[in-house]
Amino acid sequence: SIHHAVDIYFCRGPHLLNSVAASKRRIEPLIKQTFVKFHLDASSFIVYNHYIFTVIADSPSSFTTADTTSSNKNIMTTSSVALRSVKQILPAAPRHWVGDGFHVHPVFSNKAFTEELSPFLMFDYAAPQQFKPNKGSPRGVGQHPHRGFETVTIAFKGEVEHADSVGNRDVIKPGDVQWMTAGRGIIHQEFHSNEFSKKGGEFEMCQLWVNLPKKNKMTKPHYQPIVDKKIPVVDLKGASVDGECSEETVGEVRVIAGSFLGTTGPATTFSPVELWDATIQKKGTVVDLPFPDDFNCIIFVRRGEIDVISESGDPKRVGAQGVALMKREGGSIRIQSAQKNTSLLIMGGLPLNEPIAARGPFVMNTWDEINKANKDYMMGKFGK
Repeated sequence: SIHHAVDIYFCRGPHLLNSVAASKRRIEPLIKQTFVKFHLDASSFIVYNHYIFTVIADSPSSFTTADTTSSNKNIMTTSSVALRSVKQILPAAPRHWVGDGFHVHPVFSNKAFTEELSPFLMFDYAAPQQFKPNKGSPRGVGQHPHRGFETVTIAFKGEVEHADSVGNRDVIKPGDVQWMTAGRGIIHQEFHSNEFSKKGGEFEMCQLWVNLPKKNKMTKPHYQPIVDKKIPVVDLKGASVDGECSEETVGEVRVIAGSFLGTTGPATTFSPVELWDATIQKKGTVVDLPFPDDFNCIIFVRRGEIDVISESGDPKRVGAQGVALMKREGGSIRIQSAQKNTSLLIMGGLPLNEPIAARGPFVMNTWDEINKANKDYMMGKFGK
């Protein structure tokens, strides 16, 4: 939460309320991204969520805040948003087949199912691949169970048809997202759609597993079909240079979950999660992306190459299908594209800080709960 002023520029929009997300912990990183030189009189003030932001001089660094919930919390300090640095880079992992339809990179490799990525668990990425027309049975994965987490499937090219034991059936098309909550138990299947199977073509998908908090692991199964047109797109501006904030649009961010610069994604989550699909158009472009400083943060390079730049200016190169695991220090990510038309998935969330017991399609908190999941599945108790 912010109790102090921020040493940057004034709001680009007409009102502060239009420029920040409705969460106090996100104010500080968002301010750095959305403020430019903007004249306000020294007596001006704006109220936001019990905080009064007051201009005390015609200078970008002169900002005071007072928490209106208490008369004893007047604090008058200044600071700036620090850049996150890279903790570890994971190179692209060798591919393997899931069923006969998904040739995937296990993106998280040996970091999968660890608290270091929480609340994310696992990430399979099917890089672009051509499939010939198929007159036989569709390729994919037959019926299989899940309990204790959520699956998030993002379609980039091609189509996947989903069906499950609680009656959901849908086709995921390019740009669409399927957010499935397994909860207390679901049985589902995933195949190339009949239409895609007949025609063939290029196929590119990914699936993420998101852990559920202990209190929600036995929730009722749920399905969120999120079509492309329902996912908001935010213009991405270039990073500030010599105190001037660029007005040039250099890319875009599709906000699937969480929020970016005040725009909220459509996915409903059980714990705070960010999931953004970002594109940077030109080689050599630098962008700053505000990110909650208490969240784990993961950057996946779907296409192209990037340099992640730390507070010291030290760049760390991440290649295609590589991952940058970021340190939980700082409220902004600085990225420079090393190739044109670079595409990233940026994700993270508030760590659950709970034990992870994972075996096959079940993720619980204890091994006794895993054994119970196996027994329940064998007794036909899933999908009810």
